[in-house]
Amino acid sequence: MVMAISHSFRFARASLVHHSNGLKSFAFRIPVSSVSTLATKKKFTQPVASLLEFGGVKIAKDDVVRDDPTNNVPDPIFSKLGMQLHRRNQHPIGILKNAIYEYFDTNYPNKFDKFDDLCPIVSVKQNFDDVLVPADHVSRSYNDTYYIDPQTVLRCHTSAHQAELLSGGHNHFLVTGDVYRRDSIDSTHYPVFHQMEGVRVFSPEDWEASGLDGTAYAAEDLKKCLEGLARHLFGSVEMRWIDAYFPFTNPSYELEIYFKEKWLEVLGCGVTEQEILKRGGRSNNVAWAFGLGLERLAMVLFDIPDIRLFWSTDERFTSQDLWSSVPRSLTYSYFHAVFPGPIGDQIQAIFEAKSVLQLFYFGFPPCYKDMSFWINESFTENNLCEVVRGVAGDLVEEVQLIDNFTNKKGMTSHCYRIAYRSMERSLTDDEINELQWNVRDQVEKKLNVVLR
Repeated sequence: MVMAISHSFRFARASLVHHSNGLKSFAFRIPVSSVSTLATKKKFTQPVASLLEFGGVKIAKDDVVRDDPTNNVPDPIFSKLGMQLHRRNQHPIGILKNAIYEYFDTNYPNKFDKFDDLCPIVSVKQNFDDVLVPADHVSRSYNDTYYIDPQTVLRCHTSAHQAELLSGGHNHFLVTGDVYRRDSIDSTHYPVFHQMEGVRVFSPEDWEASGLDGTAYAAEDLKKCLEGLARHLFGSVEMRWIDAYFPFTNPSYELEIYFKEKWLEVLGCGVTEQEILKRGGRSNNVAWAFGLGLERLAMVLFDIPDIRLFWSTDERFTSQDLWSSVPRSLTYSYFHAVFPGPIGDQIQAIFEAKSVLQLFYFGFPPCYKDMSFWINESFTENNLCEVVRGVAGDLVEEVQLIDNFTNKKGMTSHCYRIAYRSMERSLTDDEINELQWNVRDQVEKKLNVVLR
C-alpha cells in the first residue's frame, strides 16, 4: 500500500534524500505542462484540457473542477491528470517503473498482474475506508486531500485500488499511478507524484509446510523479495530493516539502504491487516504489501535536484536529437551491470546527457521575496502554498516560514520567504515583481489574512 497519510506513518514518504553532483538541474522528455517559461518577454500558460480519458472512461473538466465550496481542485492540478509520466518509457519515472517490472518478471515470471492506467478519481471509501484510515485522521481533511465533492477525491495513494483488485481475484499485482496531495513547496515536494505498490497473497498450503505461521511466512517472503529489488536497483548495498507503524499492515517495516554515504529509506511495507483481506473475501489468506515513491528513488538514482524537473517541457531537452547525439562514456559497464538490456541503455543515456544539459541549466539564479501577514484561526501552510502555486506555477521553488511571533493582543504574525527560479532561463525583475504582487493580492483575498 503506497499510502502516506501523515508524517508519522507512510509507505512512501514525501520527503526525499537526494545527492547533488554539482549540476544545478536536469530535465527529461515530457510532452505537456501547465506552465511554460520558454518565452522571455511574455508569459504563456498552457491551455487546460477540457476532456480526459482513462481506460475508455471520458472525464470532463467540469467533473473535476467545480465552483463549489466542497471542491478544492484547482486548474493546475486538473492539467496534470492524464499526463501519466509513469507510462512514458523515455522518462525517468517510466524507466524506473520498467526496471522494477523487470525484477518481478525475472524472479516471479507470469505471476504479478500489472496495472498502470487506473483512474485517479476514486471514492472516499476507496481512498480511506478500505485501507482502514481512521475516520478522524488528518489525511481526510480538505487541507491535505483534493476533494471533488464530499464523497469523491483524487487518490492520495495507489492503495485506493487494492480492495477492488483483491475482490476481483488478483493474488499478485503491482499498481503504478499518479497520486495527488496538497503539500508544501520545496525541491522535494510537489502536489502530483507517482507511486507503485505491490501485493502478494498466500494460501494456507503455501505456509503450512514451512513450519511457520502465515504472518511469519509472509514477512520472511516479503523481506527476501524487497532485498532483491533493492539490489536490482542499487547494486550490492548494505541494508537494514526498521520497525514501523502503518494502519494497514502489521507487522510493518521500512527498508533502508546505505547509498552514497547516507542511509536512505527506500520503501515501506508489511503484512496486510487481516481485516482488509476479510473485506475482500480472503479470510483464509495472508498477504504482504509494499509501497514506494517513484520520484523519491528517481531523484536519487539520477541525481535530479528538483522535483519540478520531472514536469519540464523545455524544447531544448525534449528533442530526440539531443538524446541521440549523446556519446557513450566509461560508465556504460556500471549501468548495464545494474540494469541489463534496454533499461541500462536508457539510464546510460540520461547520465551522459547531464553533461550537455548542465550547459543550459547551470546558474539560473533564484530570487527571494518576503511576505508577512497576521494569520487567522483557519490559516494553514498548505492553503498558502496552493495560492502561491496557483499564481506562480512551477516558477516558485520554495515557500519557507522564516519568522513568527505573537503580540500582546494575541495576534500571530508569519513571515514567509518565497524563492522564485525558472529551470530554463533567468527571470527578469519585472516578472518576479509582478508575480509577488499577484501572490500578495491573492493571499489576502483567498486566505483572509492581513498583510503587514
